[in-house]
Amino acid sequence: MSRPRSSVHRPEPLHQQVARLIWNDIEAGVLRDGQNLPSTRELAEEWQVSPFTISEAMDVLIKEGLVVSKPRAGRVVNAPEQATRPSSRDAEPNILLIGGYAGSGKTELGRVLARETGWPMLDKDTMTRPVVEAALEMVGKSPNDRDSEFYLEKIRPREYEAVVAALTENLQCGNSAIVTAPFVREFSDSSWLDKIQTACSDAGAKLTLVWVYCDAASMHTYVRHRGAARDAAKLEDWNKWVSGLNLDFRPVIPHVVIDNSASSEPLREQGRRLVAELIGASK
Repeated sequence: MSRPRSSVHRPEPLHQQVARLIWNDIEAGVLRDGQNLPSTRELAEEWQVSPFTISEAMDVLIKEGLVVSKPRAGRVVNAPEQATRPSSRDAEPNILLIGGYAGSGKTELGRVLARETGWPMLDKDTMTRPVVEAALEMVGKSPNDRDSEFYLEKIRPREYEAVVAALTENLQCGNSAIVTAPFVREFSDSSWLDKIQTACSDAGAKLTLVWVYCDAASMHTYVRHRGAARDAAKLEDWNKWVSGLNLDFRPVIPHVVIDNSASSEPLREQGRRLVAELIGASK
């Protein structure tokens, strides 16, 4: 939480926006139990809001028990359950494919689910970004290019091949797995989904597709918050970029929708409910 943030703008109160994002970081394990939060002044500079707004956001988190105030230590993350999340390995492995647009919160949801279950998390960017950036630079492209024909035709398919290979390896080991990637093309492609469903069925695994929905205003805040270089082009002309998205998009086969808009139920609660349903179905 040390990098500068751009100011947040949404219909709900600013302190609730800040509290929600910090809450998500705690639930995803980005902020660890016992970690000291920056001072009110530092957080105000980071989020470009007033110290009063930060104090209100902290009041929300303290009320929820996620932050505590300690003498001489300041505000401290309170998430002891991070060290005691249950690990479950079912007779019927669960494969979760989590898709969504940039900044929708799919990776955060994946982390929440992984912490709840102990299932391995396979994130496309984590697995492929260093190689993708090196490959783009070798051909004279920007390492942050995600829109050119070269990237879309030459690089992107290889990224998803790597994701499927890692997924297949876990299936062969009898493992459950949580896979996070945009999956916009893939969730529209019946033949691609048929292959994944067949692979899961052959391995005795249950496949669940999850689409993370996020309204445009919330997505804008999340994209700015993560500060990734690859998002620079999106943020330069946000209205143009977001106008090219189909926010009503959904996968072409049965799926679960998680709403990560600012006004929605916290990811933690939605994620826990999904885990309970999946584990209950396996039993």
